[in-house]
Amino acid sequence: MTEVDRKPSRDLTRRSALVGIGAASLAPALPFVTAAADTTPDALGPLLRERVVRWLDMLDEAQRRTARFDFDSATRRRWNYMLGARFANGLALENMTPPQKDATRDVLATVLSAEGLEIAENIMLQQDILRDELRKGSRDRNRERFSLQIYGTPSATEPWSWRWEGHHLTITLTMVRDKVVSMTPKAFSSEPNTVPSGPYRGMVVLENETLGRALYAELDGSLRRAATLRDRSYGNILLKPGQEDRLGAPEGLALGDMPQPQAEKLRRLLALYMTDHLAGPLAALQEDRLAGEDTAAIRFGWAGANREDESIYYRLQGAGFAIEFATLRGQPQHHHTVVHDHAHNFGDATLG
Repeated sequence: MTEVDRKPSRDLTRRSALVGIGAASLAPALPFVTAAADTTPDALGPLLRERVVRWLDMLDEAQRRTARFDFDSATRRRWNYMLGARFANGLALENMTPPQKDATRDVLATVLSAEGLEIAENIMLQQDILRDELRKGSRDRNRERFSLQIYGTPSATEPWSWRWEGHHLTITLTMVRDKVVSMTPKAFSSEPNTVPSGPYRGMVVLENETLGRALYAELDGSLRRAATLRDRSYGNILLKPGQEDRLGAPEGLALGDMPQPQAEKLRRLLALYMTDHLAGPLAALQEDRLAGEDTAAIRFGWAGANREDESIYYRLQGAGFAIEFATLRGQPQHHHTVVHDHAHNFGDATLG
């Protein structure tokens, strides 16, 4: 498989997005904490709890009131990554001190792989690119308008959860007895996916589109007909906030009916969305979760003309999960993605 390389025109420090360094004055990389390479799934829960508690302890009372919610608050299910310049719930980076920002990044680095952290921070960086290079949206848009939300009290015995959220980015984890029981809903989206100008010209944020296009392009005849949901793209994802269960039974071409090269592309595409961006212990948990799926029955569905100037849509759907990708109508560089594990969203399978 050929993957697109991200090629920013200058070296990006991984901490830059969280400390608010301007594009014209990137500072040297700073040391940061990550989950140890030998951290097990059982050890990751306590580690994550420890880092969230450390962050909470750094907040003043007003910040803490902004960041924390009851676990049974309706807000816990009100995820939203289509925010523009609006604030998400919780405490935004732009309202944190530098040490608090560093502690926030340590929370993210506990659950994301190096690749996942880079993608998340590039999505954040895109808010500055949209403001400064494309002049799109409010002048208040910026890379620090992303918020950390804590639901319940981080505990080894009681359920709690947290969300990292801002425009084009949602990461939600739910914890029960120090175990990660849910990693969805989750959304990594991008605009412009390939930066056309300025100091970050050539940076590619999401690789998903290229592989999805290649998979569909290699299908022909009855296989393409089976994969095609409709001729015209939906123009956006369908499983938006509050519509997580909108899809019915899986549609499209089953992995078990694909020739080996295309089946391998589908497996790779599944990994891009489900495991690659996660720290090793969480990737292992997700692989265990997917092992319970009938892999041969996972379906790939496509809508739209496979042209660079046209809106496209595809989904990967199994009995228990759905992944969507869409370029917005008339905006081929505006990419939306979402991942739902229907039974496990928000920890429902464990919490009942």
